[in-house]
Amino acid sequence: QVKKQCDQKLLIKMKTKCVPCSLNLNTQCPAGYTKITNGTGTPDCRYYLEIKTYTLSFPGCRHRCEKEFEQPECCQGYWGPDCMGK
Repeated sequence: QVKKQCDQKLLIKMKTKCVPCSLNLNTQCPAGYTKITNGTGTPDCRYYLEIKTYTLSFPGCRHRCEKEFEQPECCQGYWGPDCMGK
């Protein structure tokens, strides 16, 4: 049997919303994603608080998340939804 379908594996990366580091311990990644940072996450962002007419900026933390996704793809020389060809 000749292989007609050569699916591509994609790694989708994202970061959670920036929040105060002390509140980031229990932050979860979206469904289907795996958290790849520990504890309070990475302190590489700023979050904003609006107080009346002022907006204050504070250092915060966020988590990095990953999800492996398989994208259907035909092998070279094949095409279409059913990978017909040659």
